[in-house]
Amino acid sequence: MQPIIITGGPGAGKTTLMNALGEQGFLTFPEVSRTLIRQQSQLADGVLPWTDLPRFAELCLDMMSQQRDQACVETQLAFVDRAIGDICAYLAVGGEVVTPDYREAAQGYYPVVFFCAPHRDIYVQDDERPHSFEEAEQIHHQLVATYQGLGYEVAEVPWGSVEERAGWVQTRLAQG
Repeated sequence: MQPIIITGGPGAGKTTLMNALGEQGFLTFPEVSRTLIRQQSQLADGVLPWTDLPRFAELCLDMMSQQRDQACVETQLAFVDRAIGDICAYLAVGGEVVTPDYREAAQGYYPVVFFCAPHRDIYVQDDERPHSFEEAEQIHHQLVATYQGLGYEVAEVPWGSVEERAGWVQTRLAQG
């Protein structure tokens, strides 16, 4: 089964939506970049996206590839919080070259990508999310353009309660 991507700019409620889907019994995979930022920030020579984006992208690629491969062998629907296409978008935002190996690695997911747009009412900056709200919106637009350029269909998850959003995703999946 192809894993289903939930993505969008920072501060969009992706993790909350993922948690709700997990509570409903779906297999979910956490956001790799936040995990890596936590791990790498504890190291004296840690690799962080704002100090070495290309090396950080390589770390993400390895972990996200492992997530995708693990999700593909599952017999139930699996959701990933961000995916390899996100790496392509963040490299573009950072002015880095997106090499063909990243674009190729970004294939193999469910053909519809579910996008959550940043929402000012819930947006919070923290150590793992240093972007301003305006930057979060720019990242969101780059993510949409990147996934469309990779051949994925974009489905914007409407704003609402987490239950409404989870229900909308499930309904959209049932419709094919």
